[in-house]
Order: sequence, then C-alpha cells, then structure tokens
Amino acid sequence: MPFIDLNREQRATLLALARRSIEYGSQHHQPLAVDLALYDQALQQVGCCFVSLHKLGQLRGCVGALTAYQPLASDVAEHAYAAAFNDHRFNAISSDEIPLLDIEIAVLTAQTRLHGNSEAALLAQLREGVDGLTIEDRHHRATFLPAVWAKLPDKAEFLRQLKLKAGLAADYRSDTLQLFRYQTVTFSEHSG
Repeated sequence: MPFIDLNREQRATLLALARRSIEYGSQHHQPLAVDLALYDQALQQVGCCFVSLHKLGQLRGCVGALTAYQPLASDVAEHAYAAAFNDHRFNAISSDEIPLLDIEIAVLTAQTRLHGNSEAALLAQLREGVDGLTIEDRHHRATFLPAVWAKLPDKAEFLRQLKLKAGLAADYRSDTLQLFRYQTVTFSEHSG
C-alpha cells in the first residue's frame, strides 16, 4: 500500500509541477525551486518517486530515488528535471521536444527486503504487475519499476534482466545478493 495516497487533483498538481520544472530547466539549467507553502499537506510529506518521460510512445528519460529524503513535491521537481537533462542514456531534452513529452510519475512505497533460501523462494514472493524490484550486491544496484512487468512478464526473466542492468551476469548467484520489493502509485498526463 502506498504511503502517500494521492487524489486526482494532487496527481494533476504533481504532473504540472514536473512539466514546469522541465520548462524552467530548459531555460535556467537547474530544477524549479519548490515553494512548499503553495502545496497541500500530502505533497509536503517526505516521499520519493521516479519520473519517466515518453516521446511518441518511446522512453526519453527516467530518473528517481528509491529512498525518501525530501518532500514529495520537491522530489518530483528534481527528478523531472533530471529525467529531461541528466539521464545518461539519452541526450538532454531540447526545448522543441518539451511539448511532445508525456510525463509519468511513480510514487514509491518504502522497500521491504525479501527473504528466502533460494532464488525460486525469493521470486515466489513477487507479484507480477504489482511489485517493483531492487537488487543489491556490494557496489551493484538496479531497480525495475512495476511498469516493466508489461515488457518482462516472466519472474525469472524479470530478475535476469535486472541483474544485467545492475552490471551482473544474468545467471549471477551470491549469498550477498539482496532483493527488495516496493509498490507504486503511477499516473501520467496521458492517463490522468
């Protein structure tokens, strides 16, 4: 269950804030500073999110945090800017592209560690389409948001691809590998 429950108006407010931060960033090369007094209490709560940008149906940037460390409104503004201009997988968004972007925000719950004596036991605890997954082993770390299940619906393949994303071999096994799951409340300009 997400720890910040957001109604339709609050979701629209966050999406508008994300777009303003991108527009501001294209001119000023930094995220929009957020005046928390302008936002209701739910958006002032400490929270974390990922902001994904899509252009013509294709991913154009995605940046976020797995641990809450600042008010949710500030987190959205910071990560919208970073998704547009600092995602190392893509060139920075041009001002001409901004009107073509569909912004999606995924607000995360706290992560909980999965426990089990085998990879199969760990995977049995995952819920397809519901849980996001983070893996960690020493300096390797990666996550897949729940939306990734749409492209990787098989649990074993989901984990294999996440290992590759973390810079590990697809068949990597280790006693020090840790798995964490979380859920999201996800909404976009397209879906509302």
